[in-house]
Amino acid sequence: MSFQQGLSGLNATSKSLEVIGNNIANANTFGAKASRAEFADMYAASLNGTGSSSIGIGTQVANVAQQFSQGNVTATANPMDLAINGRGFFMLQDTAGREVVSRNGQFSLDRNGYVVNSQGMKLLAKQWDESVGRGVLEPVPIRIVRSGGDAIKTGEGEVDQDRGVRLTMNFDAGTPVVPGRTPFAVDNTSSYDFSTSQTVYDGQGLPLAMTYYFRKEAADEWSVFASIDGMGIDPEQGTVHHPDLEEIPAAIPIASLSFGSDGRLAQVRDAAGDEVPPGAKVRMSINDPRLTTDADGAVLPADEQTRLYTELPFDLGGSTQLGASFSVSDLRQDGYRPGDLLGVSFDSNGILKASYSNGRYLNLAQVQLADFANVQGLKAMGGNVWEQTFQSGPPVINAAGSNSMGLLQSGALEASNIDLTAELVNMITAQRIYQANAQTIKTVDQVMQTLVNLR
Repeated sequence: MSFQQGLSGLNATSKSLEVIGNNIANANTFGAKASRAEFADMYAASLNGTGSSSIGIGTQVANVAQQFSQGNVTATANPMDLAINGRGFFMLQDTAGREVVSRNGQFSLDRNGYVVNSQGMKLLAKQWDESVGRGVLEPVPIRIVRSGGDAIKTGEGEVDQDRGVRLTMNFDAGTPVVPGRTPFAVDNTSSYDFSTSQTVYDGQGLPLAMTYYFRKEAADEWSVFASIDGMGIDPEQGTVHHPDLEEIPAAIPIASLSFGSDGRLAQVRDAAGDEVPPGAKVRMSINDPRLTTDADGAVLPADEQTRLYTELPFDLGGSTQLGASFSVSDLRQDGYRPGDLLGVSFDSNGILKASYSNGRYLNLAQVQLADFANVQGLKAMGGNVWEQTFQSGPPVINAAGSNSMGLLQSGALEASNIDLTAELVNMITAQRIYQANAQTIKTVDQVMQTLVNLR
């Protein structure tokens, strides 16, 4: 018997107590993972092998392995907090430009609009592409624009299929046709049957009041007229019926609608009387009613007036003529005034959504998660982050919720997976093992003393 075994046991148990103490210290650290000291026995090697009767010379700490099991998800009041429920790590860029990963989702905005953690590391994500409905290109630091960007003119929105105005309504099939009716006029309520209004926007984000008027011309036939800021629109000239004009031209509808016997829309014709193909939109040019006069107030000719809209699209599809009162079921336009950031949030797939004071809701980016073939091969860097190593392998990057990646929960954090009760029990066990190893050294000392005292 020698001191070697007891001494190695004391050293190994001391390391084990350090691991346990570190676990206990991080029991309340969000995203922290428990560590476990793993031991290996030691044997003295000889030229002919150890043999069946060899006695070990003690123990050693073979590895301190982190346990990447799921921690409990705890709700918070901060919408910027993120918790991963499942596999994956947040991808971060530290202040030196190096990429690291973390499970701690305590994020906030810095003074420059970047999403950062408490150490100033920037969260990486792919820029959102609305045309494909996902994040594209390489992950880069997320930066949130605090303004809603430039104003968007109606008809020049970001999604092609939704550009312009969408107008869906039901016309009362019982509306009578009025014989000898006066021509349409904006200020003559008897010249039309129904009307509805909406706000559209010019290129500077200024609002304009657009009103639509509906007039039954014959059985199953309706005309649609329009005005902007109270002035009737002449769709042939692309101008407005300015009140200063001495002669107002005959009102021309921007569209004509025909309905079938089942009450469904059968045909749409534009101002020129040409049929608009199914699924297509009526298009109309409009001059700016605020810029139709010169400096002296004289009305400019139509070809000299400033164009407000060029071929503004109107989608009238889905309208019906049924035996029910007139109603508008859908009235949308794609223009916006400039706006300021109101708030941001993440969905379960990591899509960063921003809301603005002008009513816009934009998808800005999509958080990407990284996974590794051997997560225990990651190198702990402190500050709740890890760095890839040769043993961990390169990261596999995917969006949250795809390809076995976990889902994200906004307004929540992943608590440490450390079981405090188990750690306290392990600490008691390690203490007893330490005492037992000390006792073996004491016993060897007594045996050696006995040998010394032999005469």
